[in-house]
Amino acid sequence: MALIETRIFINDEFREGDKQFELLNPATEKPLASVHIASEDDVNEAVRLAAKAQKSWEELGVEERAPCFYKLANLIRNHAEEFARLDSLAMGRPVSTYFDAGAAASSFEFFAQAMFTLHGETSLNTAGFINYTLKHPYGVVAAIIPWNVPMLMLASKVAPALAAGNAILVKPSEKAPLSSILMGKLIREAGFPRGLVAILPGLGETGAVLASHMGIRKISFTGSERTGRLIQEMSARSNLKNVTLELGGKSPAIIFEDADLRQAVDATKHSIQWNSGQVCMANSRIYVQESIWDAFLADFKATFGAVCIGNPLSEQVNHGPQADKIQFDIIGRYISIGKEVATLELGGDRAGTEGYYYNPTIFTHAPENSKIMKEEIFGPVVVVNTFISEAEVIKKANNTEFGLYAAVFTKDINRALRVSRALEAGTVAVNCSSPSGAPDMPHGGYKASGVGREYGLYGLANYLETKSVIIRVSEDV
Repeated sequence: MALIETRIFINDEFREGDKQFELLNPATEKPLASVHIASEDDVNEAVRLAAKAQKSWEELGVEERAPCFYKLANLIRNHAEEFARLDSLAMGRPVSTYFDAGAAASSFEFFAQAMFTLHGETSLNTAGFINYTLKHPYGVVAAIIPWNVPMLMLASKVAPALAAGNAILVKPSEKAPLSSILMGKLIREAGFPRGLVAILPGLGETGAVLASHMGIRKISFTGSERTGRLIQEMSARSNLKNVTLELGGKSPAIIFEDADLRQAVDATKHSIQWNSGQVCMANSRIYVQESIWDAFLADFKATFGAVCIGNPLSEQVNHGPQADKIQFDIIGRYISIGKEVATLELGGDRAGTEGYYYNPTIFTHAPENSKIMKEEIFGPVVVVNTFISEAEVIKKANNTEFGLYAAVFTKDINRALRVSRALEAGTVAVNCSSPSGAPDMPHGGYKASGVGREYGLYGLANYLETKSVIIRVSEDV
């Protein structure tokens, strides 16, 4: 096995930290690597160097900046197998389902072109004035990314931040930092200015330093609702920095009786099983119209249960372990609750004796106010309940503090339009389910699922300040 880089990346150099933490392989429960921790002093130096680099980066034209993006995209694709291996080792992602490197590369290519949209507006609506707006970068921004899809999340924040003219400091999750650290090496090779990007592995304390830092004007976080609240609080108490949050979900999928049953089963199974259910927008609540309940449940059980569990480095495996023991234990507690309040139809137990694996788990007839219906489990656990009317299921689907994603399956276009409008979610999918999305469409949540939107031009706008310029025009000739 090639040597795994685990050091801090600042000013285009890898350096050791004063402390390290141990990373375990979730498939074996054995030590994988010792990862260096970025201290407060490291963060301070990274901010200082980033601020210096950002000034010159902002002054470059689009045609001068874009080649770095395209070169980085090519480098990412050339290292796709290495990224897949690192995320498999660190958090158990099956390499057979790994598309993240290609998607990350496409994100950098998208924003290389999107830079040409960075311009303001003009107005002649005020008599005697010519007015216009300017778009400016914040300066130094920060991103704290999650462990479930680290490459996708890194690209979704770093690419628009750099395209907008900012410098950025990235703190990867301590559960899956390795692919982000490798990105530091590729960013250097792509020719971005020295110090413009820093990769700062660490524990929660490193994230707290970023959220509280007076030299950072903007922070974007994807992760749990609890941590999101803390980041928003620390950002407010420091310099009231701008905050974008993409938090948890308890996404409903609604299956009407006229739906294509095969399509609905396959899509909802993929949504809750992909990445071992460790996806914020996974459809963990499925509502099936009573008239097709028996047919759907039988097919769904057979399909969801037919996964290949094992070593995520194997091309034959499509269901890996949970990311670590903490996540494994959390899921176990929810399964225990489910066994008390609902009907267990499938799974509900550990797979094997080594590694943090769970078998796909289905509960039915769970009370709507139960914890397994209200709280995010973040594992291969789904509740399938019934409904009779459209009005009833909309009320049930919206009866949550989350609102990240929802899915509707029906052949009736009028119903699809009505229900899509009524659902309280940042994204509504029709005749498909998560992780289906579009790179040029906004992504984010209603209610406790987040603040703001990312992806596409919406994501680019997150990293820009708008300035109005008001010019009085003399009437003298």
